[in-house]
Amino acid sequence: MKKYVGAIDQGTTSSRFVVFDQTGRIVACAQKEHAQIYRQPGWVEHDAAEILRNVRETAAEALIGAGLRASDLAAVGITNQRETTVLWDRRSGAPLHNAIVWQDTRVDPLVAELAREGGQDRLRAQTGLPLASYFSALKLQWLLDHVAGARAMAEAGDALFGTIDSWLMWSLTGLHVTDVSNASRTQLLDLATLQWSPSLVELFRIPAACLPRVVASSDVYGVGRLELEGVEMAGMLGDQQAALVGQACFSPGEAKNTYGTGNFLLLNTGDVPRISRAGLITTVAYQFGGAPAAYALEGSIAITGALIQWLRDSLGIVGSAAEASALAAEVPDNGGVYIVPAFSGLYAPYWRADARGTIVGLTRFADRRHLCRAALEAAAYQTCDVVEAMEQDAGLTLTTLKVDGGMVASEPLMQFQADMLGRDVVRPEVQETTALGAAYAAGLAVGVWPGTQALAAQWREHSRWVPAMPAARQEAHRRNWGRAVQRSFGWAEAPG
Repeated sequence: MKKYVGAIDQGTTSSRFVVFDQTGRIVACAQKEHAQIYRQPGWVEHDAAEILRNVRETAAEALIGAGLRASDLAAVGITNQRETTVLWDRRSGAPLHNAIVWQDTRVDPLVAELAREGGQDRLRAQTGLPLASYFSALKLQWLLDHVAGARAMAEAGDALFGTIDSWLMWSLTGLHVTDVSNASRTQLLDLATLQWSPSLVELFRIPAACLPRVVASSDVYGVGRLELEGVEMAGMLGDQQAALVGQACFSPGEAKNTYGTGNFLLLNTGDVPRISRAGLITTVAYQFGGAPAAYALEGSIAITGALIQWLRDSLGIVGSAAEASALAAEVPDNGGVYIVPAFSGLYAPYWRADARGTIVGLTRFADRRHLCRAALEAAAYQTCDVVEAMEQDAGLTLTTLKVDGGMVASEPLMQFQADMLGRDVVRPEVQETTALGAAYAAGLAVGVWPGTQALAAQWREHSRWVPAMPAARQEAHRRNWGRAVQRSFGWAEAPG
């Protein structure tokens, strides 16, 4: 049996191709960033064609770097930024418009219009999701209404919709499919049937002919072409669900938190969807072959790592994320400064589209070190808000939090996270858990690994942070954070 599995990890800021061996260790990795396109305030777009080029280039680079050929791979899985919406011409294969990214808020007026009847939660029982600009259905509706000829093409089946997983799979195999984890992020999937809902398709005015076929997260879908010629394409997972799989959270009650562009905390709830009463999302976690789907509660935070990127790119006060962490470590605390990064509103557990980014507590004492520390701490505070909501929904207390993503390299952030949560924070040995989850899904489908027990046995702890802050100081920080959040509300004019 071939002993290598490849993973396409297509994220919000970059694309990577990672090769793993049978032990789950990285053999090769290549990465390339793509442009972030901001044409109007609140609009965030990507060039889907650029993303495809980058995926192809990183696949070729990683294979060459490892001295491998595509034929050496047992299978390839795809994991992707979710909700980001692509509409393309079936005949030419060209995107009809830039992809609308999950952070984009241009459809806020459409959200308000739908919420007038039945409120923000009118679809939550069916989809697990609140009405929000975050999800794909209204982004697709916007494209169909604003791209010349797009609706007529979609009705004829000549314009195809997909999230990034679907776009890449179609480009690499010619198959128009999406997996249940990504489909559950569109607001068009019925959680009970795991199929497109006719009533939701009608509500959002989406031509059914443009929708991909919904498939399991782990299965042999088809054979790759181009740089992946002849390789079995066998796994698809949204990035946060992939990280849950990569962290081996296969049992109800197990949770992970990914620190990336945003933060995403997922708790496995087993084979029955649990509808949140505390502002969380109910989502499909994964489905392996013909087995029942597993579900998760999710707390989605729009801006965490992107706040550090903003300090770097827009303000120019740091040159890298590593420098931001180093500067934060030079001061004992935030100097009274709190940053609420509500650039696209606030997601879980608040769901306040009218919130906007705020910096409070500034004095002449504060310098860029305090701003860097406040930016890191914002990720920890938002995670605490989500953990509290999740424990309320699930009726359990997390004893430890498994973490992954780029920001876990920051020692000040991880220690502060443990201090604010009041429980241990644990990082795995293999930190590329999102790509690993995609590889696991693909490898399970072709027999590289016999089952989830074998995957769980491969999980190894690398680092652990233990709470060390006095309770009174912790409570003061959390209280001040709550005051800062309240001040972020109401800055954006209510849509409609």
